Amino acid sequence: MGGIACQCDEPLTPSPPHGNIVRMSTDKTEALRHALIRNFLRPTEVTPFAHGERYESTDGELVNREINTKLGAAITTLPPGKLPCPYHLHHAQTEMFIVIEGSGTLRVAGEMLPITAGDVITIPPGPDYPHQIINTSAAPLKYISLSTQEWPEMCEYPDSAKTLASSGPSAGPRTRMINRVAASLDYWDGETG
Repeated sequence: MGGIACQCDEPLTPSPPHGNIVRMSTDKTEALRHALIRNFLRPTEVTPFAHGERYESTDGELVNREINTKLGAAITTLPPGKLPCPYHLHHAQTEMFIVIEGSGTLRVAGEMLPITAGDVITIPPGPDYPHQIINTSAAPLKYISLSTQEWPEMCEYPDSAKTLASSGPSAGPRTRMINRVAASLDYWDGETG
């Protein structure tokens, strides 16, 4: 069913199936586009990252974190032989990875699984699924990562016996602590009786 024809000075978008006319102001259109739409082929905020010899990636934000507080998304490119982060698990957040270019390895639950373009990886929270993506190929590995932004969050790092506790995302006020499990304090430490 087509839309209703109208002669007016405002730009019109194509009519939705129910036939109503939709007028869009240029300022509002641009504001909505900036707030809600990202193009993973041309991310607006690209951040290179490197730590030591093993960790290196380029990450592009795919969400406006000021208004999208419950979903995180980024596009990550890993050079050959590199890792984006340490082997870890989440207690609150669920993650999904969509491999869009290249191949590599998913280290998960103590196993090494081959991954390639087209693979969709889902990682539920909890101790059964520590994970890490590794570019084990000779070409760049590119993937989109999505995550629920559940807070507070606790992560564990099995290789280094660390835990991370965070009350909120890095974009806002939060409490963040990283500690080794062996260095944990007694509940009553420092409390007066």
